[in-house]
Amino acid sequence: MYTDEDLRAQIIYIVKHKLRIIDDVFMKKVFEGHNECIELVLQIILDKPDLKVISSSVEYTISGFQGQEIRLDIIASFDGKIVNIEVQRSEQGAGIKRARRNSSYLDANQSDIGRYGEQLAETYVIFITEKDKFRLQLPLYHIERCLLETGQTVNDGSHIIYVNGEYRGDDAVGRLMHDFFCTRAADMNYRVLADRVNDFKESDKGVSDMCESLDDLMQLVQERFKNQCINQGRAEGQLEINALNSILIKAGRFDDLARATEDAAYQQKLMAELLPTA
Repeated sequence: MYTDEDLRAQIIYIVKHKLRIIDDVFMKKVFEGHNECIELVLQIILDKPDLKVISSSVEYTISGFQGQEIRLDIIASFDGKIVNIEVQRSEQGAGIKRARRNSSYLDANQSDIGRYGEQLAETYVIFITEKDKFRLQLPLYHIERCLLETGQTVNDGSHIIYVNGEYRGDDAVGRLMHDFFCTRAADMNYRVLADRVNDFKESDKGVSDMCESLDDLMQLVQERFKNQCINQGRAEGQLEINALNSILIKAGRFDDLARATEDAAYQQKLMAELLPTA
């Protein structure tokens, strides 16, 4: 039987010994309210060592066409430019059309674009993926519009960049990706990231804050589907949810845990896949 105490003990262990910046729930804590960390990432990926972040927000809800909204991992601005950073472990969530959609939302959210759009700000959508998205073993993949007839780039001010999380070259990007996958601050290359990671893994307050975030995520899972279990006459439903949460946390599958808060069918799929059958 999986109790709340069991889950809490597992959460504390995961926070201290397993979480990495590539994990969505931890990434948001590391970058939240900390422009210096975002600044470092952008300086390396955009090869702009003097870049200074003016503003940033984590889990930013942005409006697009017809009033639809999406939530971005990170949005930031620098030098009159707008950038969206997405950290994505799942290949399914890192599709090129999702990047295109995010880019369109950055455009649609700008209020002062001029009569013909000539005042649209330059935008960047950056996906940092756990796997090598295009499987060419390159550190970065830049997607730009071009003239097909000549191959000449057409600079319309919109840029999409994929960062290969598997890349470990002896350069700035390789060192950055190494840090994104580190579980210990002591093993990281960049001090600004290491100090921030250390805050959430070693200090009592940081560990408590991180545990609270994971607790909140699990509560969403439980609240979203408890009535479903009651309606189906499944008294064991809460135990099943606790068991599923435990397995996902232990495996570091926080993207799956988050998706389970919104997708009942996906939660059932995870239960069928991961929970032992009688």
